[in-house]
Amino acid sequence: MNNINKSIEILERTPRVLHTLLYKLNPEWTQNNEGGETWSSYDVIGHLIHCDEENWIPRILVVLSDSEVRKFEPLDRLAQLEKSKGKNINQLLDDFVKIRFSSIVKLRTLNITDEQLSKTAIHPELGTVTLSQLISTWVVHDLDHISQISRVMAKQYKNEIGPWVQYMRVLNQ
Repeated sequence: MNNINKSIEILERTPRVLHTLLYKLNPEWTQNNEGGETWSSYDVIGHLIHCDEENWIPRILVVLSDSEVRKFEPLDRLAQLEKSKGKNINQLLDDFVKIRFSSIVKLRTLNITDEQLSKTAIHPELGTVTLSQLISTWVVHDLDHISQISRVMAKQYKNEIGPWVQYMRVLNQ
């Protein structure tokens, strides 16, 4: 079963990690992506904000509700492309710090019990999921995007490192 406090240890650190890594960086670091319709660091931060606003806590509340039918609304995974317009990376990072702090406060005030972690809801694509799985996914989602940001940034130097490229797993994924 999920340990809420263990999950919070990662969830509350994610904004600081990303703020430290990306704040006041040259836009070449934060605006470049891996080509095509892939995301830049800027896009990922916008996505993390959107997920805190529309996904994690709202879905936790659905699971904890007394409703007979507990069903999640679909999430627009690309909403950040519009919602972030007009903001720079520093503004997004500051917004993420604030929204995540608020999310953690809400998560803590729910006082979720071990029994509640087994409660379920219906995901629009995945079917029945538990609250424990949802909270665990939130943690892995953060870690996945931290990894993605690191990979996108590292690939900006792929051609510059010459023969060392063969040793860099991050560049060969």
